[in-house]
Amino acid sequence: MSVLRPNLLPLSLPYPNSSSILPYPTRRLPHLQTLPKILCAAKRTGKQRYPSEKKKLKLKHKEALTDVKNKFDGIWRLSKLAVSVQNDPGKDFLGVSEGLLQEIAKAIKFPVASMLPPEAFSVIRKSFDARKMLKEAKFVYTVDMNVSELINLEPRTIDFISDLEPRVGLIEHMPLERVSGDIISIIQGCKKVEGERLLKEGGVSDYSCNAGTYKCTGSRKPKIAVVGSGPSGLFASLVLAELGADVTLIERGQPVEQRGRDIGALMVRRVLELESNFCFGEGGAGTWSDGKLVTRIGRNSDSVLAVMKTLVHFGAPGNILIDGKPHLGTDRLVPLLRNLSPKSTGTGCFNQKLDCHKLGFDAVILAVGHSARDIYHMLLSHDIDLIPKDFAVGLRIEHPQELINSVQYSCLGTEVHRGRGCYSFCMCPGGQVVLTSTDPSGLCINGMSFSRRASKWANAALVVTVSTQDFNSLDFHGPLAGIDFQREFEQRAAVMGGGDFVVPVQTVTDFLDSKFSVTSLPLIKLSVRGESSKAP
Repeated sequence: MSVLRPNLLPLSLPYPNSSSILPYPTRRLPHLQTLPKILCAAKRTGKQRYPSEKKKLKLKHKEALTDVKNKFDGIWRLSKLAVSVQNDPGKDFLGVSEGLLQEIAKAIKFPVASMLPPEAFSVIRKSFDARKMLKEAKFVYTVDMNVSELINLEPRTIDFISDLEPRVGLIEHMPLERVSGDIISIIQGCKKVEGERLLKEGGVSDYSCNAGTYKCTGSRKPKIAVVGSGPSGLFASLVLAELGADVTLIERGQPVEQRGRDIGALMVRRVLELESNFCFGEGGAGTWSDGKLVTRIGRNSDSVLAVMKTLVHFGAPGNILIDGKPHLGTDRLVPLLRNLSPKSTGTGCFNQKLDCHKLGFDAVILAVGHSARDIYHMLLSHDIDLIPKDFAVGLRIEHPQELINSVQYSCLGTEVHRGRGCYSFCMCPGGQVVLTSTDPSGLCINGMSFSRRASKWANAALVVTVSTQDFNSLDFHGPLAGIDFQREFEQRAAVMGGGDFVVPVQTVTDFLDSKFSVTSLPLIKLSVRGESSKAP
């Protein structure tokens, strides 16, 4: 998500000197007198793009080892509790089973697992570990143990709790149970606390402690424009509206219902709507992109849980809070977006076409995504500093789902080829390959799965990292060289397919041997809005 200083837009965006309605002091955006810049939250590049926090967490855990003042207060978090698949009810069971109680008993050294009351434990995370180094596949749990509840239900556990000693990454003591709410409840809680403080200091004229609301006389709502209705834009709109701002969400594409019909026309009749497709429209590119909820920030961190609980608040299934690798599925994303859209939440106005010359905002948030190439050209034309980044480019490899299951859950080995950094990601089990072109002259693809993952095919991306050196080799230079590089390969793919959005396909073995496939290939069924068609 990038924040554009208000006086830098090629529009009329005055910044009035008015007080804010926000419930706590805010830092105003000053007029810039220096070279215009884009402020971007994602500044890390290269190896620092996703920095490991293991050292920081380890230090934090070590400090906690000597800070257990009362072992009978709060909760104990038990991690890495491994239950074999034979002793577990299955991936969809998120409660406390007998097999899990046995592992808990081992962790706290309690002799009889059946005497432990399941009510004293809550599952925080459940993941599946089928690595080849293991003798058998296991479900791995993280569990919170409520000490007071445990002792109340089974007093004989007192001595075992008193003997517990923290172990980094395995047994951790938390004096107070951490309760992380969704974003809306967090903001409302902050507003209530701040309102009570202002009321106590005499800084508000109207306040209700029960409702957690207040009014500040003489204040004006700041007007904020959010450009782009992908995840960043939707969450930005939600937060700003909850804080009391007047939000306008600007989206070039169609609302999710019409967008679904336009995507159906693309997949069935190969009719591309330039601004309503797999990349443009309400929800952004992620709406029809499988719905994997993956992060490297820290699976159980407060910020991640706040986002996940917000998704649950708007209709996502509750199991995403516990699953080790949570997955929504494209079909569940569509109704979720209906609930999250400004039309349903009242978090602002959703506009597709506005008179740019009459706009006046205090600030603008650019959340335009990876496909809005014309926006980047517009910014460059107004002397905005842009910095090119490395990215990954590659192809989709599709397999029968049965083969993937066999490879994942048996002792088959894989051969590793060394060379340029090549890796796979975005595995879509029981899914399909979809067309994500935004230009009639190019081909671009992605993968997705519905929530049931019922297709007999699996696909994953196989990509390599490309950089400025690769762009220059094709005589593409400047901050937008990467976009030119993308266009070049998308257009080459379209030529290889023969046009009319036909995707070129070959077997993996022929691809590795650098030759065309002459054998017949299976036709893959594509399901769109209940219809079926066949794609090459």
